[in-house]
Amino acid sequence: MQKIRRKSSILNLCLILGLFFTGIVTPSFAIEEIKEGDILSLDDCIEIALKNNPNIQISKNNVKLIESRVGQAKSDYFPTLGASGGYTGNTIDIGNNYGGNDYYYSAGVSLRQLIFNFGKTNANIKMQKFNKIASEFDLTNTILQTAYNVKNAYYGVLASRAKIDIAKSNLEINKRQHEQIKAFFEEGLKSRIDFVNAEVNLSNSKIELIGAETDYENTLVKLNNAMYVAYAPNYSIKNTETFNLKENWADVKFLNIGNYKKLEEEINTKNVEPLNFTNDKSSTLLSTTVEKNDILKDYTFIPLELSFEEALDFAKENRPDFKSYLATKDAMTEALKYAKREYLPNLSASAGYTWRESSAPTTSSFNYGATIDIASFNPMKTKYKVDEAETQLEIAKENINLIEKNIFFEVQDAYINMVQFEKQIPLYKKRVYQALENLELADGRYGTGLSNFIELQDARSRYLNSQQEYVQTIYNYNIAKAKLEVAMGKERQLEEAENTKEEIENKTEKNSKKSLFKGKNK
Repeated sequence: MQKIRRKSSILNLCLILGLFFTGIVTPSFAIEEIKEGDILSLDDCIEIALKNNPNIQISKNNVKLIESRVGQAKSDYFPTLGASGGYTGNTIDIGNNYGGNDYYYSAGVSLRQLIFNFGKTNANIKMQKFNKIASEFDLTNTILQTAYNVKNAYYGVLASRAKIDIAKSNLEINKRQHEQIKAFFEEGLKSRIDFVNAEVNLSNSKIELIGAETDYENTLVKLNNAMYVAYAPNYSIKNTETFNLKENWADVKFLNIGNYKKLEEEINTKNVEPLNFTNDKSSTLLSTTVEKNDILKDYTFIPLELSFEEALDFAKENRPDFKSYLATKDAMTEALKYAKREYLPNLSASAGYTWRESSAPTTSSFNYGATIDIASFNPMKTKYKVDEAETQLEIAKENINLIEKNIFFEVQDAYINMVQFEKQIPLYKKRVYQALENLELADGRYGTGLSNFIELQDARSRYLNSQQEYVQTIYNYNIAKAKLEVAMGKERQLEEAENTKEEIENKTEKNSKKSLFKGKNK
């Protein structure tokens, strides 16, 4: 019994290995994983998503599926072969023991070739070819959407990382203001209400930092989801030219934001320099700290030199979904032709050879001929098939009309938004510096008793809001630009304008990459 089980196990193992090596039990595609400490660019993340996205693999299989249908349609032009063979025996019993046996062996081969069917096969082949073209453009559209989703999540991580820096700077400002007002209060120079408000602001800034880190966590999840990567290790992402943070990379790792004590320890470990009232350096001390929080380092903005008309023309020529609808319309045109030609007969030629051996002399024969086949059909059913095909064609035409209008509005909307944010970025940047100067002045006036605590906090809020709006505008610009790329139908079309500057920065990037690796190894 054990030997039988052992043999059965061996046979099962051989069967599984055989199926695996023959390709029956093979994974459809390999998941692209991220390694610990990797430093990924936007293009790297897009490539990972393209390899991991199951929708892309499904679209590729749809292309293969329709390609096989093209081959099936073409097979009507090839001859049909047939073969037969058999044995027949008869026992004849008439009565009075009179009878006999009769038998014969027979074998035969036949060949049938379609000669002409009034274009039905040709229409079917063209229809499947157009369906294949449409499926290929559907695949391209899936790739574009995948790239856009990665860009959206990627820029979201950079924006959230910048907002954490803003929240930390705001916390530092509130810490210093708290220490400043505490010293004033202990000296009897400020009221207790100012001191209590400073404590409230300090607590609020801690809560805001936790909220910023929570948002950062959420953007990390979105980026990993966009790349279809589960259980990703700690890695870093690079800046882009239109979103370069002060640091040239952003860690992608989950922070222990639920551990408030750990955050409190991190906050309290920062030393606050004592205030010197005799020389009135409180304002200088605060301003020096604030100036160090330059959110975007050496930010240079290059507006896109592309008119709306150029963007629209490019979209009409390159939108994959538009081309898919055009191919579908052509397929429906051929489907209508095929439906109308079902009324017509098929002209075909045939030939065959038969051999027979029996109690009688052996015989063989060769036959050939041509036939006109009028297949049995239901005229009413065929009529409604034609009606259906005509309706499908009308639907395809209206879909083309609809997507032409959608292309115009999508390109227009994305272009207007991108240009709007283009114009706003330098203005928001200028407002950050203006708000900083206003905060410095308000801090100085408050320290000398020329203004109240409300004016100081109003200046701080304006500086905080201006920084957040600046980062948000840059994020909005990048998303609008990515949407315009999708609306135009080409993923990297708008990045070509940045190639010149990227070439100049290549050497700097290589050096920074080396230093980053050293930092990670530490």
